[in-house]
Amino acid sequence: MTLSTVKNSLLLGLLAILLSGCASFGKGVAEAFLEKSNAEDTRVCQVKGKPFEGIAPSLAEPKGKTKVLMVHGVGDHLPGYATEFQEKLAKELKLTAKESNYKEIQLMSFSDPDQKLGNLRVTRLQNEDNSKDLWFYELAWSEITRDQKALLAFDNSGEYSFRRAEVNEMLKKFSNDTGPDPIIYFGKSRDLILRSFAQAVCWMSKDSWDQLPEEGRHGCDFSNSLNESFKDDEIFFVSHSLGSRITIDGITRIVSLLEKPEAKTTLRTINKMKREILQNKHVQIFMLSNQLPMLQVGRELPEVTGQKAEYCSAGSPKYNSRMFNETSIIAVSDPNDLLSYAIPHDFSTKYLDSRLCANVTNININIAKVFDAFGIGKIANPMEAHIGYPKDDRVIALIAKGIGNAHTAPLIKERCEWTETTD
Repeated sequence: MTLSTVKNSLLLGLLAILLSGCASFGKGVAEAFLEKSNAEDTRVCQVKGKPFEGIAPSLAEPKGKTKVLMVHGVGDHLPGYATEFQEKLAKELKLTAKESNYKEIQLMSFSDPDQKLGNLRVTRLQNEDNSKDLWFYELAWSEITRDQKALLAFDNSGEYSFRRAEVNEMLKKFSNDTGPDPIIYFGKSRDLILRSFAQAVCWMSKDSWDQLPEEGRHGCDFSNSLNESFKDDEIFFVSHSLGSRITIDGITRIVSLLEKPEAKTTLRTINKMKREILQNKHVQIFMLSNQLPMLQVGRELPEVTGQKAEYCSAGSPKYNSRMFNETSIIAVSDPNDLLSYAIPHDFSTKYLDSRLCANVTNININIAKVFDAFGIGKIANPMEAHIGYPKDDRVIALIAKGIGNAHTAPLIKERCEWTETTD
């Protein structure tokens, strides 16, 4: 069921209740509601933290490529799920040309070639004169959890579903599709999902479009990646809900494996030169419907915490053991998204690996419109608040052009408030 169907069903149900009473009263209230829904857009957009550049400046660099990896969250996702987001981002960045064919890679691990790790779709976007080049990587890891969630298929069958009210049935299907994923992730499938992420990052490090296979099942070896040309590439991550936890855990896992050369992994073959390529990078991670605080509850701490100065300050004793030169985490949250959270000021110190050299910017933004529910109180559609981030023009503009810089989009200057903070 689409989001528009959900909204229409809820609206029609509410109007039906009103119209079942006094017709004139119901008409007046309904008209007032519709007038409010079409009124000026007053949704909040507040940014608090350090300025960030977004993707646009990297496209102007004469060397290197701009690479964006999208990591989805809960719910079953098929390849192509990020197409609308990709197209809106391309439009904002004025990338109007693209390769006629995308690359479709079925991910494979060398340690277990028969194990399915999901799908990586790679699309190349360019401007008209090919002076700007963006590679968009869409990771779909749902294949790993799909069979396990089939256990709940009986609950969606006619044997049980017809007994539920229509809206409750819609919500139950949503719950059955999304609820098991965090449970599965924190079980034995976590390693598979993180291996899927590592494979995606490995393919991102390839420096030639021809190095990416057209289709089929393939594994990527880090020892044949991270070449000299990769040092000029700019890397961005865009994640949604559980995808943010996967991204942070996946990067942290790569860090840990790099420091354990005895580990049985293709990462062990990375030499010092290749490690330095990563250590000189500034990575931006855009976390839509951020869930890091909730998904940290009950979990073990990273191996290294509370030591940012030791790892991230030039000349410090552990500076050569950092993962990146800097990691900018931009957490995007709608307060009416029941599954989303801002990142508290002390979270990065206590719960993020110090080797990431992370700084945090919080974006408090209304994705779903807030309206007065006929005098009962203000309300916003929580489902729209959770899944609407990739469609919101302000979110797209922030990812594309950032805030607090000379190229900030006019829409952001007009609609968003920014409060700069320091460490």
